[in-house]
Amino acid sequence: MSLATAVRSRLSAKISLTLAVLLLALTALAAFVIVTHQTRQMEELTLEKARVAASIGARQYGDVFDDAIDSSLLSVNDVFDRSYVPIKGYAWGANPKYHTRYDSLTDRSMLVFQDKFLEYEDFVYAVGVDENGYLPTHNTRFQHPMTGVPEKDLAGNRTKRIFADPVGLAAARNLEPSLLQVYKRDTGETMWDVSSPIFVKGKKWGAFRVGVSMERIDARKRTLLLSLVAIFGAFALVTVVVIFFVVQRAMRPVGALTRAAEGISMGDGLDTPIRSESVDEIGQLTKAVERLRVSMKAAMSRLGGAS
Repeated sequence: MSLATAVRSRLSAKISLTLAVLLLALTALAAFVIVTHQTRQMEELTLEKARVAASIGARQYGDVFDDAIDSSLLSVNDVFDRSYVPIKGYAWGANPKYHTRYDSLTDRSMLVFQDKFLEYEDFVYAVGVDENGYLPTHNTRFQHPMTGVPEKDLAGNRTKRIFADPVGLAAARNLEPSLLQVYKRDTGETMWDVSSPIFVKGKKWGAFRVGVSMERIDARKRTLLLSLVAIFGAFALVTVVVIFFVVQRAMRPVGALTRAAEGISMGDGLDTPIRSESVDEIGQLTKAVERLRVSMKAAMSRLGGAS
């Protein structure tokens, strides 16, 4: 490798590498900020949908009971029935099921309504519970026939149970318009639980609970992250390649000057003028080398005449 090629290669590579590292750092920072913002916004949007769903569900639950009382289908005492009657005919084990004086009404009037919420794929359940956590009518997906396999039945048939865990009771007894909790189900899943209070004839009855899947949100976050990383990675790669070729092209005059200076130092090329159309630092350097050539040529001529 000649001196000119070595100088040009090292300098252009150094400049390209410096610019590439700076670009990659800025790209990584921008990607991190955008991913963080987008994932937080996606999470907040999903939870806001859950709050709206819980509020609508609570209002519908209350309206169904109010209408039933107004039409004398049920009495107020019926609606607030807390004498849970065990459902017999099956060994429920640790998760007994109960009837109340109103659960047949919720089976008829609330099941289809509740299932509508699950058309949004991030929602796991959407149900009403009384102040003790009793769930009269679960979603259809949680009313599968009993199989006799405890693990399957625990996840597949959850209706008419009392969910008296701390999260369930906090949701059932909360009086705020909306309550957000992290809920670890007895099936092992961890999710968000969003609830709103249900009122019947102005009295607190229970709450409408919406479960939001953390797993699905995390999967969407990963998909978004991978997409943005791929986009930013491709952008960074293309930009680095462009920087390298731009720097290489910009360094060509430097290479030419290096070759000219090398020739002058060896006494060659003194008769060849060095010209540059550039008016920047490269142009000024070219003029300086040209003056050096002229001076050395004149000096060589004087030495030749003296001999």
